[in-house]
Amino acid sequence: MDGKLTPFFEPNSVAIIGASSIPGKPGYQVIRNILANGYGGKLYLVNPKGGEIMGMKVSSSIRELPEGIDLAIVILPAESNPQAIRECAARGIPAIVLAASGFSEVDQEGEALQEELLKVIRETGVRVIGPNTSGHTSTPYNFTSSFFPLGKIPRGNISYIAQTGNFATHTMRYIITGENFGVARVVGLGNKVDMDESEVLEYYADDPETKAIFVYLESFKRPKRFLETAREVTRTKPIIFLKGGSTSQGARAAVAHTAALASADQIIDGALKQAGITRVYKYSHLFLTAKALSLMPLPRGNRVSFMAPSGAMLVIMTDLCHQRWGLEVPNLEELTRQRLQEISPPYIRMRNPVDIWPSASVHGIEYAYREGMEAVLKDSNIDAVVPILMLNEEIGMPSLDFIVELARKYPEKPVYVTFSGDKEHMEAAKAYLEPKGVPTFPLIEEPFEILSVLAQCRKAMI
Repeated sequence: MDGKLTPFFEPNSVAIIGASSIPGKPGYQVIRNILANGYGGKLYLVNPKGGEIMGMKVSSSIRELPEGIDLAIVILPAESNPQAIRECAARGIPAIVLAASGFSEVDQEGEALQEELLKVIRETGVRVIGPNTSGHTSTPYNFTSSFFPLGKIPRGNISYIAQTGNFATHTMRYIITGENFGVARVVGLGNKVDMDESEVLEYYADDPETKAIFVYLESFKRPKRFLETAREVTRTKPIIFLKGGSTSQGARAAVAHTAALASADQIIDGALKQAGITRVYKYSHLFLTAKALSLMPLPRGNRVSFMAPSGAMLVIMTDLCHQRWGLEVPNLEELTRQRLQEISPPYIRMRNPVDIWPSASVHGIEYAYREGMEAVLKDSNIDAVVPILMLNEEIGMPSLDFIVELARKYPEKPVYVTFSGDKEHMEAAKAYLEPKGVPTFPLIEEPFEILSVLAQCRKAMI
């Protein structure tokens, strides 16, 4: 792992330049976040007023800080950043996060200020994330530099590289409150005046805490280096990639966002495929795919079996699997088919996909889904299973323990659950299943879309 980036991800001491005692201010919220995550290192606060904040002594200048602090978080106006870097470097601080916006993403004046930043960074030799970033996170070190109100960030094995601050802020807040998986590392690159996506990818490549890597970029700083690194990484770790600015309108928005110059989309698409990177086109897939990978193994292939309480769902999903998602809905082994026939009324001929409702109407919902799922999980023609559960109190609510038990009994095959019926019970099922390791998806198409993404990741590893 790159030792130059270690202070960002494993800081034993951190200085907050621009610390504030006023709730709601970024310089206040970053302290709250650091404390909420149980950071065990030393915190040094700097504000010209001095005094105390949250019971901690405040230095009135960077010059008052002790030497050898690992990391500085600078929350000052843009024009103050070059001098702050010089003063941090003079105290021997090797790594700096620059939160301020107002650089090349804004106007020519900001562009000149960013050039000055770059000059100072080169003169001092410090490493910098930003500017125009909302921070980074390293849960193995119980640390975040984000100034967005987050609270405790759950630890997991998913890492993000994002040319946007929102993965360290409101998207992370959604993951914390709305999903049941955690993260290892998150870096909001901002304007990439110094540290870029290639260096972070290299760090993640060797990071034992990172099982899968998710990337959102609007531009590449060093495309050749990024793709060469990715080609090696994707042999062992999936890389899922969302590109912003792939249309002319999106490209104009990217310039306004992070001063990014977008490249020709077809060229990018071909280069990503050659590097084994799996491209996604939906923002939500950056966290839905992460949830699936966090809780379940990567599927061995693209062969899926699914069961539904509706013939129309079976037909539509089969069409979409073949036409849009690159998934196979293969024939089942004869023993599997016979077992499904045994649990079903004689008037229906069982096959894949599985029309489960006739069996449920005879034997009950729980029995039908349990026996049906186990039959297809045993089948060597199947790589993943998607039960579409109908949840309705009047018809009967199954216990969901059998799904957890089957997922544990057949750990090599992912089980992704989706629903129809009462929204209230769908949310309760999600709250019950996901902490026990079974991912759920509220919209019926979603588990198939995610399987399609992950099947491409698997193909890149072969």
